[in-house]
Amino acid sequence: MKTIIGIDIGGSTTKIVGFRLDGDKRELISPQFVRATDAITSVYGAFGKFTVQNGLELGDIDKVLMTGVGASFIDKPIYSLDCRSVSEFKSVGLGGLYLSELDEAIVVSMGTGTALIHAKKTADGTQTKYLGGTGVGGGTLLGLSKKMIGVDTVEHLEQMCAEGNLDNIDLRIKDISGDDTFQINADITASNFGKLSDMASKNDIALGIANMVAETIAMLAVFAARNFKVKTVVLTGNLTALKAITNVFEGLEPTFGIKFVIPELAQFATVIGAALCDSEKQTKAR
Repeated sequence: MKTIIGIDIGGSTTKIVGFRLDGDKRELISPQFVRATDAITSVYGAFGKFTVQNGLELGDIDKVLMTGVGASFIDKPIYSLDCRSVSEFKSVGLGGLYLSELDEAIVVSMGTGTALIHAKKTADGTQTKYLGGTGVGGGTLLGLSKKMIGVDTVEHLEQMCAEGNLDNIDLRIKDISGDDTFQINADITASNFGKLSDMASKNDIALGIANMVAETIAMLAVFAARNFKVKTVVLTGNLTALKAITNVFEGLEPTFGIKFVIPELAQFATVIGAALCDSEKQTKAR
């Protein structure tokens, strides 16, 4: 039984996954990630950890499909295996549809920055289109948090957000209009940090930053979904693990009529999509 390996190589984090092939059937091997100071160390560390923990020999591996910003640093085959680089945007779309079990969706990859992909299954394969994105993402969240409140870990930030109060941070529709017939939900933000109080705590500020990041991404996703006349947005990437982020998407669903889906293993959507690219015939051998 052969195995396809997918690797998503970031600047300091590498994710890896595998599919065992049995005819037309694919069995997903649970994904893993490792952290290292450079891409090459990270990818070899991830590869070694993954193969040892899953009892894989080099002879079991059919090919390795790589994506991510760090893939350009891998200019030689890994242990003489068939290694190919694949489109990161294609990987995002494939992974999002696979995990959500949908035939069409806007797939949002929320990493250091944010990318939006329209993905649709057709008789000729999965079509993916990169729609653009924003520099607002996890890097924004951690960068502003470090500068404003001296916090630069997601774990600490999430604890603080749980105790935060947006009433001390954001200006909302209800703060500027008493008209009950107003067409917009009164709790919708009119201005992020537009009501920043001198009494705002670090917890409040932490929640305000997370809310601003999530709302920016959410509204771009809403516009994209409306443009393609789809009702479902699949959220993927590391930010899906942060409750202060996901709560925002849940709160916006009724107002905009868009269903935000966070599938299981959403953090690994891109690397799973990379491993699925072998069936899409859009790879470049190394």
